[in-house]
Amino acid sequence: MRIRDRRTTPHAAVLVAGCLLSLALGGCQKAAAPPTFERPPAPVAVVSAVTKDVPIYLDEIGKCAPREIVTVQPQVSGRLTEIHFTEGADLKKGDLLFTIDPRPFQAELDSAEATLAQRKAALDLAKIEFARIADLVDSKAIARQDYDARKNAVAVAEAQVKQSEAAIAAAKLNLEYTAIRSPIDGRAGERLVDTGNVVNANSSAMLIIQRLDPIYAEFTVAESDLTAVQQNMARGNLKVEVRLPDDPDHPRAGQLSFVDNLVQETTGTVKLRATIANSDHRFWPGRFVKVRLILSTAAGAVLIPAAATQMSANGPFVYVVKDDSTADLRLVTLGQRQGELVIVSNGLSAGERVVITGQIAVMPGGKVRVEEPRAEQSVPATVAGGKP
Repeated sequence: MRIRDRRTTPHAAVLVAGCLLSLALGGCQKAAAPPTFERPPAPVAVVSAVTKDVPIYLDEIGKCAPREIVTVQPQVSGRLTEIHFTEGADLKKGDLLFTIDPRPFQAELDSAEATLAQRKAALDLAKIEFARIADLVDSKAIARQDYDARKNAVAVAEAQVKQSEAAIAAAKLNLEYTAIRSPIDGRAGERLVDTGNVVNANSSAMLIIQRLDPIYAEFTVAESDLTAVQQNMARGNLKVEVRLPDDPDHPRAGQLSFVDNLVQETTGTVKLRATIANSDHRFWPGRFVKVRLILSTAAGAVLIPAAATQMSANGPFVYVVKDDSTADLRLVTLGQRQGELVIVSNGLSAGERVVITGQIAVMPGGKVRVEEPRAEQSVPATVAGGKP
């Protein structure tokens, strides 16, 4: 009987070694770290923040109003015989507008002048008669009563002359009122009477004239802004810029000329008025306008495009590109808009570069690639007078 050798043969040893090596290699592959991939730089466009002196202002909606408005009425009654102006014409003070039939008033003047002549003749006679007896009263050639009567007759005649002179002045004035003239420089509206109409003194409106140069821009501010307005008014006259809604790029400069003396209870607003030049009649009474009331000037304000700002749960922020081409998320405090720009009152310094496009691909602390370096530009220098 043969006893089998239990020792491992060389062939078996090779198989065992191969299996162990395979297991070892498999274990090493499972323990190997996964490969890493670096995020590519985000393409962005940037601008540099700058400092400028910019206005602090209030933007309001207002309406144009004439500086002066006159309703022309007759001061004497009569029939209208002539109209001397064209509707819508520009008038000068003193221009003839209407003529009321002057003949009745000329007759009154002639009658008053005739009465005056009569009374002057009566005065002359009274003076002559008084002079005849004035020297006789001391000699008692005439009674004292006759002397007093002659003296009184002179005084009455003098009073009647003065009365007639006043009647002539009134008649001349009434005759003058038959020629109705423009009391102001302004623009004529629609005539309200026609030739042949009988008008009544101080009751018939004939024409409305409005002065258009200068013109008012009337607007209101909230009572919460009144303190700022009053404080800045104490330092000097406040300037305004008035724009037409269909022509916002050409503001008209003026000055604040009136602040009402009460706050409207129903609206909580205060009425203000600005005066602007209007020789070209560009602004029209009753037309709505945009009014910018400039309160003060912020010296050395930091400005960036408003498009550079983003909003987070912690407030507005911008991405600042540092010298190592990484993006820094910077919380900022924003001030007033200046057209397409905005004031940064805290969190940013002049000269720092902020991202204006491509923010969606930017990660805080991540790399960025500034596209078109030649296009990198600063904030435009002109900010005052931008579109409201």
